[in-house]
Amino acid sequence: MFSRPAVASAFLRQSERIAHPQARFRHQIPSRNQSSSAVQTDKPAAAPLKAPAEYYGPLTPTFRKLKLFSVASLGFSATLAPFIFVIDSNLPPFARAALFATAMGTSGISTAMVSWSGYPYVAHLRRPEPKVIEMTTYSLFLRPRITTVYDTSFLLPAKRAFAKWELAPSVTSTPEEAQQRPSEETIAETRDATGKVLGRWIVSWSPEGKGTCRAVGSVNRYFNVHEELL
Repeated sequence: MFSRPAVASAFLRQSERIAHPQARFRHQIPSRNQSSSAVQTDKPAAAPLKAPAEYYGPLTPTFRKLKLFSVASLGFSATLAPFIFVIDSNLPPFARAALFATAMGTSGISTAMVSWSGYPYVAHLRRPEPKVIEMTTYSLFLRPRITTVYDTSFLLPAKRAFAKWELAPSVTSTPEEAQQRPSEETIAETRDATGKVLGRWIVSWSPEGKGTCRAVGSVNRYFNVHEELL
């Protein structure tokens, strides 16, 4: 049970977010080679300022079983569906083709939905430094994908379903600060279990201080966490 002061505090924080949806916040851009300076985004950072040193997603076993079942059902369908064309039946060829397409299409779509909804789920999160977080997600085939975000202020509330955070698509800075930066900086990068870099989220700076972000390679941009546990 929650105490009345805790409930009241949570209600006040929620009221402030509703009352000021367009509030702008000043953040620090991480630079792996130089000190950071202030930039702006159009939304508040999604990551909490005082996250625990380590976090484990409580639904990780559920998503793991769901992915295993989905992949197994797709393999089962792919193995048995071709027998539709060889078994003795009065069905004409076009009807057999329709049954084959239905079986494979249904299984393929369900597997794709499981992959789309499950890949952002964060199984493990740790904070090696105050402004750096490392999040582990799993692919459809349960291969770990470790994404390191070098500044949590670049994590914004996600717009897509089954995700809480997303990497910022753009940022702004003053022209003076932009001139002191390299033309490109790495905001986040995704690695596999061996440490091989699979992709990066990179910001490119214009002389006017406009930072445009883009993906290079296969980088995880969306993350699904239980914010109430952070």
